[in-house]
Amino acid sequence: MSEPSQKPSEKEASERRAAREGILRMAFTSEARQRLANVKMVKPELAASIEEYVIQLASGGRLKRAVDDEQLKQMLLSLQEKKREMKIRRI
Repeated sequence: MSEPSQKPSEKEASERRAAREGILRMAFTSEARQRLANVKMVKPELAASIEEYVIQLASGGRLKRAVDDEQLKQMLLSLQEKKREMKIRRI
């Protein structure tokens, strides 16, 4: 009897993924989406953190226009610098 309860949760999960993809499609320009896809192949954690950040901005109404390639580059640089600092501190 646990199978029927799994189907709605799978459906909800797919609906959430679809909603997430829709937000990301509107939040990024095509060039930025392509760059993010490239980053996701190499560093999936970094891409996921960028996606979460942009979704939070869009959901909060703080995203005035689509994130372009230059803005995405700046986000990636700022996150990578933070990670480097953390690594230096650990050593």
